[in-house]
Amino acid sequence: MSFSLAAIDAIAGPVFPDNATLVPLYEGGSFTEGVAAGHDGNVYFLDVTPTARPGGALGYVMKFDPRKGATTLFRSPSGGANGMKFDHEGRMVLALGADCGARAVIRTDLVSGKSELVAGLYGGKPFNSPNDLAIDKAGRIYVTDPRYIGHESLEQPVYGVYRIDPDQSVRLILPGVQKPNGVAVSPDGTTLYVAEHNIVGNDIVNLPKGSVLKYGPMRLLAFSLNEHGEAGAARALVDYGDRDGPDGLLTDESGNVYVAERKDPDFGIAVYRPDGTRLDFIRTPAKPTNLGFGRGVEAGRLYITAGKGLYSVETAQRGWDAASR
Repeated sequence: MSFSLAAIDAIAGPVFPDNATLVPLYEGGSFTEGVAAGHDGNVYFLDVTPTARPGGALGYVMKFDPRKGATTLFRSPSGGANGMKFDHEGRMVLALGADCGARAVIRTDLVSGKSELVAGLYGGKPFNSPNDLAIDKAGRIYVTDPRYIGHESLEQPVYGVYRIDPDQSVRLILPGVQKPNGVAVSPDGTTLYVAEHNIVGNDIVNLPKGSVLKYGPMRLLAFSLNEHGEAGAARALVDYGDRDGPDGLLTDESGNVYVAERKDPDFGIAVYRPDGTRLDFIRTPAKPTNLGFGRGVEAGRLYITAGKGLYSVETAQRGWDAASR
């Protein structure tokens, strides 16, 4: 996919400088997702390949090397991976979805290449389709579990948000969000942000041609978190009404929230203060799915998955990642 950089515009603000340029890094995917910077200096992202489409390959984990500007295959198949983060020990943590995926959370040691199961069941039954995840300072993993594609039976009665503790015990902490998607933790650990992205229907890939997607609640939600990782009252920071809404989420060192917004025709990356005040925005060439900051000297570079590609842009902020602390 190609696009004109002149068509990618930013509203001048405290995050994206006036001369911000969105740089295409890779454009050969099927449906890119889940970008995260590894402790090894590489940036990893996912290519979701739905089985209903020709050439469905159960997904790829891709690796972009910023030093060489090259993208290579890291793993195939991905197990249906849709979300990715790196933990305190530098291990790759993946949320594996449905559609012939593992419907589990796993982690991989990048040195040995070995993977282990973190969580695969709740109440003795498989998850619906783990979608995205966030990790706090205590090493707790917050996982969203909606269902957008896949033929498998729905065995959990709710589309929930789960917390996986370091002892690998699993707790359902938010049973009431309608199709939770992106998730992020504030730098001070007191707020959990969740993207409520309710596309009505369970298989958006197999809809007949000409079908119009129907939307339920589309909101950016903020929940209070206590020191034990228990969620409290919710606030709706942004309500997208009947338009396509938020996908992946991220926070920076200042506590601002970055949202991959998919609403037509104004899709792109929006940045909000914790109170919901909009700070900044930059358009993307296709509807964005997720985003992640680089590490170290690249902590100010924002990586974005959108459409079939991977993109990056320099910011005036620095990313925050509990796993780097």
